[in-house]
Amino acid sequence: MTKGVPAIVLWAAVAGFSLWLVVEGRALILPFVVAVVLWYLIATLRQVYARVRACPGWLTLILAVATVIAFIAVLVDLTLANVNAVVDAAPLYQANLVLHFGNAAAFFGIAELPTIGEIRNRVDLAGLVTSLASGMATFVGNVGIVLVYLAFLLVEQGHAASKLDALLGGNAGRITRVRQVIARINSDIRTYLWVKTLLSVVTGAVSWIVMKAVGLDLAEFWAVLIFFLNFIPTIGSILGFVFPALLTLAQFSEPLAPFVMVTALLGATQIVTGNVIEPRMMGRTLKLSPLVILLALALWGSLWGIIGMFLSVPITVMALIIFAQFRQTRPIAILLSDDGNIAHLENDNGEGEHPE
Repeated sequence: MTKGVPAIVLWAAVAGFSLWLVVEGRALILPFVVAVVLWYLIATLRQVYARVRACPGWLTLILAVATVIAFIAVLVDLTLANVNAVVDAAPLYQANLVLHFGNAAAFFGIAELPTIGEIRNRVDLAGLVTSLASGMATFVGNVGIVLVYLAFLLVEQGHAASKLDALLGGNAGRITRVRQVIARINSDIRTYLWVKTLLSVVTGAVSWIVMKAVGLDLAEFWAVLIFFLNFIPTIGSILGFVFPALLTLAQFSEPLAPFVMVTALLGATQIVTGNVIEPRMMGRTLKLSPLVILLALALWGSLWGIIGMFLSVPITVMALIIFAQFRQTRPIAILLSDDGNIAHLENDNGEGEHPE
Protein backbone atom coordinates (compact mmCIF):
# COMPACT_ATOMS: atom_id res chain seq x y z
CA MET A 1 0.00 0.00 0.00
CA THR A 2 2.85 2.34 0.84
CA LYS A 3 4.37 1.70 -2.54
CA GLY A 4 1.06 2.49 -4.21
CA VAL A 5 0.74 6.00 -2.84
CA PRO A 6 3.68 7.52 -4.72
CA ALA A 7 2.53 5.75 -7.89
CA ILE A 8 -0.97 7.20 -7.54
CA VAL A 9 0.43 10.66 -6.91
CA LEU A 10 2.74 10.31 -9.90
CA TRP A 11 -0.07 9.21 -12.23
CA ALA A 12 -2.30 12.03 -10.95
CA ALA A 13 0.48 14.54 -11.63
CA VAL A 14 1.04 13.12 -15.12
CA ALA A 15 -2.71 13.23 -15.86
CA GLY A 16 -2.99 16.80 -14.59
CA PHE A 17 -0.01 17.97 -16.62
CA SER A 18 -1.32 16.19 -19.72
CA LEU A 19 -4.71 17.88 -19.37
CA TRP A 20 -3.08 21.28 -18.91
CA LEU A 21 -0.86 20.68 -21.94
CA VAL A 22 -3.80 19.61 -24.13
CA VAL A 23 -5.78 22.74 -23.20
CA GLU A 24 -3.06 25.38 -23.04
CA GLY A 25 -0.73 23.90 -25.63
CA ARG A 26 -3.33 23.43 -28.36
CA ALA A 27 -1.33 25.34 -30.96
CA LEU A 28 1.65 23.05 -30.30
CA ILE A 29 -0.06 19.71 -29.70
CA LEU A 30 -2.73 19.74 -32.42
CA PRO A 31 -0.37 19.91 -35.44
CA PHE A 32 1.80 17.23 -33.80
CA VAL A 33 -1.17 14.88 -33.37
CA VAL A 34 -2.09 15.37 -37.04
CA ALA A 35 1.55 14.66 -37.96
CA VAL A 36 1.44 11.41 -35.96
CA VAL A 37 -1.71 10.35 -37.85
CA LEU A 38 0.02 11.09 -41.17
CA TRP A 39 3.10 9.20 -39.98
CA TYR A 40 0.94 6.11 -39.43
CA LEU A 41 -0.59 6.52 -42.89
CA ILE A 42 2.89 6.72 -44.42
CA ALA A 43 3.93 3.58 -42.56
CA THR A 44 0.85 1.79 -43.90
CA LEU A 45 1.50 2.98 -47.46
CA ARG A 46 5.07 1.70 -47.22
CA GLN A 47 3.71 -1.76 -46.44
CA VAL A 48 1.28 -1.54 -49.37
CA TYR A 49 4.01 -0.53 -51.83
CA ALA A 50 6.31 -3.25 -50.46
CA ARG A 51 3.65 -5.88 -51.15
CA VAL A 52 2.81 -4.64 -54.63
CA ARG A 53 6.39 -4.88 -55.78
CA ALA A 54 9.60 -5.84 -54.04
CA CYS A 55 10.94 -2.33 -53.44
CA PRO A 56 13.83 -1.33 -51.20
CA GLY A 57 12.92 0.45 -47.98
CA TRP A 58 14.12 3.86 -49.13
CA LEU A 59 11.97 3.68 -52.28
CA THR A 60 8.81 2.71 -50.37
CA LEU A 61 9.44 5.66 -48.04
CA ILE A 62 9.78 8.09 -50.96
CA LEU A 63 6.65 6.73 -52.65
CA ALA A 64 4.61 6.84 -49.43
CA VAL A 65 5.69 10.38 -48.52
CA ALA A 66 5.06 11.58 -52.09
CA THR A 67 1.57 10.04 -52.03
CA VAL A 68 0.64 11.70 -48.73
CA ILE A 69 2.05 15.10 -49.77
CA ALA A 70 0.25 14.91 -53.13
CA PHE A 71 -2.99 14.02 -51.35
CA ILE A 72 -2.59 16.94 -48.93
CA ALA A 73 -1.80 19.28 -51.85
CA VAL A 74 -5.01 18.25 -53.62
CA LEU A 75 -7.06 18.83 -50.46
CA VAL A 76 -5.44 22.23 -49.87
CA ASP A 77 -5.98 23.28 -53.49
CA LEU A 78 -9.64 22.24 -53.48
CA THR A 79 -10.24 23.94 -50.14
CA LEU A 80 -8.61 27.23 -51.10
CA ALA A 81 -10.33 27.23 -54.49
CA ASN A 82 -13.80 26.76 -53.05
CA VAL A 83 -13.89 28.13 -49.51
CA ASN A 84 -14.35 31.78 -50.55
CA ALA A 85 -17.03 30.83 -53.07
CA VAL A 86 -18.93 28.92 -50.38
CA VAL A 87 -18.79 31.84 -47.94
CA ASP A 88 -19.87 34.31 -50.67
CA ALA A 89 -22.77 32.11 -51.79
CA ALA A 90 -24.00 31.30 -48.27
CA PRO A 91 -26.29 34.37 -47.88
CA LEU A 92 -27.99 33.62 -51.23
CA TYR A 93 -28.45 29.97 -50.28
CA GLN A 94 -29.85 31.03 -46.93
CA ALA A 95 -32.39 33.35 -48.55
CA ASN A 96 -33.54 30.59 -50.92
CA LEU A 97 -33.87 28.15 -48.03
CA VAL A 98 -35.98 30.62 -46.09
CA LEU A 99 -38.20 31.08 -49.15
CA HIS A 100 -38.68 27.31 -49.62
CA PHE A 101 -39.43 26.81 -45.93
CA GLY A 102 -41.96 29.64 -46.12
CA ASN A 103 -43.68 28.00 -49.10
CA ALA A 104 -43.74 24.67 -47.28
CA ALA A 105 -45.25 26.28 -44.19
CA ALA A 106 -47.94 27.93 -46.30
CA PHE A 107 -48.67 24.60 -48.03
CA PHE A 108 -49.23 22.86 -44.69
CA GLY A 109 -51.41 25.71 -43.46
CA ILE A 110 -49.18 27.07 -40.73
CA ALA A 111 -50.89 30.33 -39.83
CA GLU A 112 -48.30 32.21 -37.81
CA LEU A 113 -45.30 32.01 -40.09
CA PRO A 114 -42.14 33.68 -38.76
CA THR A 115 -40.90 36.63 -40.74
CA ILE A 116 -37.96 36.31 -43.11
CA GLY A 117 -35.78 38.19 -40.64
CA GLU A 118 -36.73 35.90 -37.74
CA ILE A 119 -36.04 32.76 -39.74
CA ARG A 120 -32.75 34.20 -40.99
CA ASN A 121 -31.72 34.91 -37.40
CA ARG A 122 -32.61 31.39 -36.29
CA VAL A 123 -31.24 29.58 -39.34
CA ASP A 124 -27.80 31.08 -39.62
CA LEU A 125 -26.63 29.01 -42.57
CA ALA A 126 -24.02 31.60 -43.47
CA GLY A 127 -22.55 31.43 -39.98
CA LEU A 128 -22.53 27.63 -40.02
CA VAL A 129 -20.87 27.38 -43.41
CA THR A 130 -18.40 30.11 -42.48
CA SER A 131 -17.51 28.25 -39.28
CA LEU A 132 -16.88 25.01 -41.17
CA ALA A 133 -14.88 26.80 -43.84
CA SER A 134 -12.88 28.60 -41.14
CA GLY A 135 -12.04 25.29 -39.49
CA MET A 136 -10.84 23.84 -42.77
CA ALA A 137 -8.87 27.01 -43.53
CA THR A 138 -7.20 26.76 -40.10
CA PHE A 139 -6.20 23.20 -40.89
CA VAL A 140 -4.80 24.30 -44.25
CA GLY A 141 -2.86 27.08 -42.54
CA ASN A 142 -1.24 24.56 -40.20
CA VAL A 143 -0.17 22.25 -43.02
CA GLY A 144 3.36 23.71 -43.04
CA ILE A 145 3.83 23.07 -39.31
CA VAL A 146 2.38 19.57 -39.67
CA LEU A 147 4.84 18.74 -42.46
CA VAL A 148 7.78 19.94 -40.34
CA TYR A 149 6.69 17.69 -37.46
CA LEU A 150 6.18 14.84 -39.92
CA ALA A 151 9.69 15.26 -41.34
CA PHE A 152 11.25 15.04 -37.88
CA LEU A 153 9.14 12.00 -37.00
CA LEU A 154 10.40 10.24 -40.14
CA VAL A 155 13.99 11.09 -39.21
CA GLU A 156 13.56 9.96 -35.61
CA GLN A 157 11.99 6.61 -36.47
CA GLY A 158 15.35 5.32 -37.68
CA HIS A 159 16.79 5.69 -34.17
CA ALA A 160 13.78 4.35 -32.25
CA ALA A 161 15.07 0.78 -31.93
CA SER A 162 18.47 1.77 -30.55
CA LYS A 163 16.87 4.22 -28.11
CA LEU A 164 14.51 1.48 -26.90
CA ASP A 165 17.41 -0.91 -26.30
CA ALA A 166 19.28 1.73 -24.32
CA LEU A 167 16.17 2.69 -22.35
CA LEU A 168 15.55 -0.92 -21.25
CA GLY A 169 19.17 -1.50 -20.31
CA GLY A 170 19.79 -4.21 -22.89
CA ASN A 171 17.47 -6.72 -21.17
CA ALA A 172 16.61 -9.06 -24.06
CA GLY A 173 13.38 -10.37 -22.52
CA ARG A 174 12.00 -6.94 -21.72
CA ILE A 175 13.06 -5.59 -25.12
CA THR A 176 11.26 -8.44 -26.91
CA ARG A 177 8.12 -7.98 -24.84
CA VAL A 178 8.00 -4.21 -25.35
CA ARG A 179 8.64 -4.59 -29.08
CA GLN A 180 5.76 -7.05 -29.34
CA VAL A 181 3.44 -4.61 -27.57
CA ILE A 182 4.54 -1.69 -29.76
CA ALA A 183 4.18 -3.80 -32.92
CA ARG A 184 0.62 -4.76 -31.95
CA ILE A 185 -0.29 -1.15 -31.15
CA ASN A 186 1.15 0.10 -34.43
CA SER A 187 -0.53 -2.66 -36.45
CA ASP A 188 -4.01 -2.00 -35.03
CA ILE A 189 -3.72 1.78 -35.33
CA ARG A 190 -2.47 1.49 -38.93
CA THR A 191 -5.38 -0.82 -39.78
CA TYR A 192 -7.93 1.61 -38.37
CA LEU A 193 -6.47 4.73 -40.00
CA TRP A 194 -5.92 3.02 -43.35
CA VAL A 195 -9.46 1.61 -43.57
CA LYS A 196 -11.04 4.86 -42.38
CA THR A 197 -9.01 6.99 -44.80
CA LEU A 198 -9.64 4.66 -47.75
CA LEU A 199 -13.39 4.55 -47.12
CA SER A 200 -13.48 8.33 -46.63
CA VAL A 201 -11.83 8.77 -50.04
CA VAL A 202 -14.31 6.35 -51.64
CA THR A 203 -17.27 8.04 -49.95
CA GLY A 204 -16.08 11.49 -51.03
CA ALA A 205 -15.47 10.32 -54.61
CA VAL A 206 -18.88 8.64 -54.95
CA SER A 207 -20.56 11.70 -53.42
CA TRP A 208 -18.73 13.94 -55.90
CA ILE A 209 -19.99 11.84 -58.83
CA VAL A 210 -23.57 12.05 -57.53
CA MET A 211 -23.39 15.81 -56.93
CA LYS A 212 -21.85 16.44 -60.35
CA ALA A 213 -24.55 14.34 -62.01
CA VAL A 214 -27.24 16.35 -60.24
CA GLY A 215 -25.51 19.64 -61.12
CA LEU A 216 -24.87 20.78 -57.57
CA ASP A 217 -22.67 23.85 -57.11
CA LEU A 218 -19.21 23.47 -55.56
CA ALA A 219 -19.27 19.67 -55.73
CA GLU A 220 -15.51 19.52 -55.12
CA PHE A 221 -15.78 21.49 -51.88
CA TRP A 222 -18.59 19.32 -50.55
CA ALA A 223 -16.71 16.14 -51.52
CA VAL A 224 -13.68 17.31 -49.49
CA LEU A 225 -15.96 18.21 -46.58
CA ILE A 226 -17.61 14.77 -46.76
CA PHE A 227 -14.14 13.18 -46.68
CA PHE A 228 -13.38 14.95 -43.39
CA LEU A 229 -16.87 14.46 -41.93
CA ASN A 230 -16.56 10.71 -42.48
CA PHE A 231 -14.03 10.62 -39.63
CA ILE A 232 -16.75 11.84 -37.24
CA PRO A 233 -18.93 8.83 -36.34
CA THR A 234 -22.70 8.98 -36.84
CA ILE A 235 -22.94 12.78 -36.77
CA GLY A 236 -20.43 13.13 -39.60
CA SER A 237 -22.21 10.55 -41.74
CA ILE A 238 -25.54 12.33 -41.27
CA LEU A 239 -24.08 15.76 -42.03
CA GLY A 240 -22.32 14.24 -45.05
CA PHE A 241 -25.62 14.02 -46.93
CA VAL A 242 -27.71 16.61 -45.05
CA PHE A 243 -25.50 19.54 -46.15
CA PRO A 244 -25.61 18.69 -49.89
CA ALA A 245 -29.34 17.92 -49.61
CA LEU A 246 -29.98 21.35 -48.08
CA LEU A 247 -27.92 22.90 -50.87
CA THR A 248 -30.29 21.42 -53.46
CA LEU A 249 -33.14 23.27 -51.73
CA ALA A 250 -31.13 26.47 -51.82
CA GLN A 251 -29.83 26.18 -55.38
CA PHE A 252 -32.70 24.84 -57.50
CA SER A 253 -36.01 26.55 -58.16
CA GLU A 254 -37.60 23.08 -58.48
CA PRO A 255 -35.61 21.24 -55.82
CA LEU A 256 -37.74 18.12 -55.22
CA ALA A 257 -36.05 15.75 -57.70
CA PRO A 258 -32.45 16.84 -56.92
CA PHE A 259 -33.23 16.74 -53.19
CA VAL A 260 -34.56 13.18 -53.36
CA MET A 261 -31.65 12.00 -55.55
CA VAL A 262 -28.94 13.54 -53.37
CA THR A 263 -30.54 12.40 -50.11
CA ALA A 264 -31.16 8.85 -51.33
CA LEU A 265 -27.86 8.24 -53.12
CA LEU A 266 -25.57 9.96 -50.61
CA GLY A 267 -27.47 8.43 -47.70
CA ALA A 268 -27.18 4.97 -49.28
CA THR A 269 -23.44 5.53 -49.81
CA GLN A 270 -22.96 6.41 -46.14
CA ILE A 271 -24.99 3.39 -45.00
CA VAL A 272 -23.17 0.91 -47.24
CA THR A 273 -19.66 2.16 -46.43
CA GLY A 274 -20.32 2.70 -42.72
CA ASN A 275 -22.45 -0.34 -41.89
CA VAL A 276 -21.43 -2.97 -44.45
CA ILE A 277 -17.95 -2.38 -45.88
CA GLU A 278 -16.23 -0.79 -42.88
CA PRO A 279 -17.04 -3.57 -40.35
CA ARG A 280 -15.82 -6.21 -42.81
CA MET A 281 -12.53 -4.39 -43.47
CA MET A 282 -12.00 -3.20 -39.91
CA GLY A 283 -12.71 -6.48 -38.18
CA ARG A 284 -12.98 -5.93 -34.44
CA THR A 285 -10.27 -3.27 -34.15
CA LEU A 286 -12.86 -0.56 -33.51
CA LYS A 287 -15.41 -1.61 -30.89
CA LEU A 288 -15.97 1.62 -29.00
CA SER A 289 -18.96 2.19 -26.76
CA PRO A 290 -21.46 4.59 -28.40
CA LEU A 291 -21.51 6.59 -25.16
CA VAL A 292 -17.72 6.83 -25.23
CA ILE A 293 -17.87 8.05 -28.85
CA LEU A 294 -20.39 10.74 -27.88
CA LEU A 295 -18.30 11.85 -24.89
CA ALA A 296 -15.13 11.84 -27.01
CA LEU A 297 -16.82 14.04 -29.61
CA ALA A 298 -17.92 16.48 -26.90
CA LEU A 299 -14.55 16.47 -25.11
CA TRP A 300 -12.21 16.88 -28.08
CA GLY A 301 -14.65 19.19 -29.84
CA SER A 302 -14.69 21.51 -26.82
CA LEU A 303 -10.89 21.38 -26.49
CA TRP A 304 -9.79 21.58 -30.13
CA GLY A 305 -12.89 22.70 -32.04
CA ILE A 306 -13.91 21.13 -35.34
CA ILE A 307 -10.46 19.57 -35.85
CA GLY A 308 -10.80 17.94 -32.43
CA MET A 309 -14.06 16.35 -33.55
CA PHE A 310 -12.32 14.90 -36.61
CA LEU A 311 -9.58 13.46 -34.41
CA SER A 312 -11.78 12.37 -31.48
CA VAL A 313 -12.40 8.78 -32.56
CA PRO A 314 -8.87 8.09 -33.91
CA ILE A 315 -7.46 9.34 -30.58
CA THR A 316 -9.93 7.23 -28.58
CA VAL A 317 -9.25 4.15 -30.70
CA MET A 318 -5.52 4.61 -30.12
CA ALA A 319 -6.18 4.90 -26.37
CA LEU A 320 -8.30 1.71 -26.42
CA ILE A 321 -5.62 -0.24 -28.25
CA ILE A 322 -2.83 1.00 -25.98
CA PHE A 323 -4.75 0.48 -22.72
CA ALA A 324 -5.64 -3.09 -23.77
CA GLN A 325 -1.96 -4.05 -23.91
CA PHE A 326 -1.20 -3.61 -20.19
CA ARG A 327 -2.74 -5.31 -17.19
CA GLN A 328 -2.81 -2.10 -15.17
CA THR A 329 -4.81 -0.15 -17.77
CA ARG A 330 -6.95 -3.00 -19.12
CA PRO A 331 -10.01 -1.99 -17.02
CA ILE A 332 -9.99 1.38 -18.79
CA ALA A 333 -9.94 -0.40 -22.16
CA ILE A 334 -12.92 -2.51 -21.08
CA LEU A 335 -14.87 0.64 -20.18
CA LEU A 336 -14.01 2.22 -23.54
CA SER A 337 -15.04 -0.88 -25.52
CA ASP A 338 -18.51 -1.64 -26.82
CA ASP A 339 -19.16 -5.00 -25.13
CA GLY A 340 -16.22 -5.37 -22.73
CA ASN A 341 -14.56 -8.02 -24.91
CA ILE A 342 -11.02 -6.84 -25.68
CA ALA A 343 -9.32 -10.22 -26.03
CA HIS A 344 -8.70 -9.51 -29.72
CA LEU A 345 -6.71 -6.41 -28.74
CA GLU A 346 -4.63 -7.86 -25.94
CA ASN A 347 -0.95 -8.64 -26.28
CA ASP A 348 -0.44 -12.02 -27.95
CA ASN A 349 2.08 -13.19 -25.36
CA GLY A 350 -0.63 -12.97 -22.71
CA GLU A 351 1.52 -11.14 -20.21
CA GLY A 352 0.21 -7.66 -20.74
CA GLU A 353 2.65 -6.29 -18.21
CA HIS A 354 3.53 -2.68 -18.01
CA PRO A 355 7.09 -2.32 -19.27
CA GLU A 356 8.68 -1.08 -16.09
